[in-house]
Amino acid sequence: MVTYVFGDIHGCFKTARALYDSLEFDRRRDRLWLVGDLVNRGPRSLEVLRWAKKLSEKLGPRFVTVLGNHDLHLLALDAGRGRDQHRVTLSAVLEAPDRRELLDWLRCRPLVYREGTRDGSYLLVHAGLHPRWKPGKAERKARRLEEHLSSRKSLRKLLDSNRDEGLARDLAVFTGIRTCTRDGRLCDYTGAPEGAPKGCLPWFEIDERKSRKVTIVAGHWAALGLRLEKTFLGLDSGCVYGGRLSAVRLEDRRVFTKANRD
Repeated sequence: MVTYVFGDIHGCFKTARALYDSLEFDRRRDRLWLVGDLVNRGPRSLEVLRWAKKLSEKLGPRFVTVLGNHDLHLLALDAGRGRDQHRVTLSAVLEAPDRRELLDWLRCRPLVYREGTRDGSYLLVHAGLHPRWKPGKAERKARRLEEHLSSRKSLRKLLDSNRDEGLARDLAVFTGIRTCTRDGRLCDYTGAPEGAPKGCLPWFEIDERKSRKVTIVAGHWAALGLRLEKTFLGLDSGCVYGGRLSAVRLEDRRVFTKANRD
């Protein structure tokens, strides 16, 4: 049994399928994890959701995808919230005959998934963890948030709350963190690490980070690119922006990629 983890797909279904088909994937034993952002920006979000849901049904617990900020944007639109700037790439999902089935499946995906394997402990999350959070604390925060994502009504309430406080702030960390200050204040920055404002560091480079005993596997930060470090794997290699879709095999950290075909 081996585990493959895909970076951000963003509606690039042809590319994702080509990458998946290129793997020596044993459907009886192997596992597939996705870092979230299945949808938006790319042209085939509906096809990606249908494909992921079907794989989830076939592989059972051997398939895991966490929620990304663009997945949440889709759920927000469905709940009557959220801005419409990317709605054009999500309209096929929102108008699909199986919309409710797909979105109910999506809203039940976790924000964090953690487990130990023979090669160590891994934590799958879309963007990252606050430097002050130990893995157990992050899991508790994620489970509490997931209760609020379980229905459109509770999701609307969460989205209408103050984004800088409580649950909404925690959600912003799981799905949006890139850089922060040493005291844990999130920085609003999306570019490459070397261009970050003074005092803003990649969250995983904070020396005092309390999650160093697990390997964090994440995506979200396209400008960071593919990054493989001892306790951090960053897998967003900018497929939807004309880059490549990347996957890593956890057991030996071998990387597989496909150029954008969408």
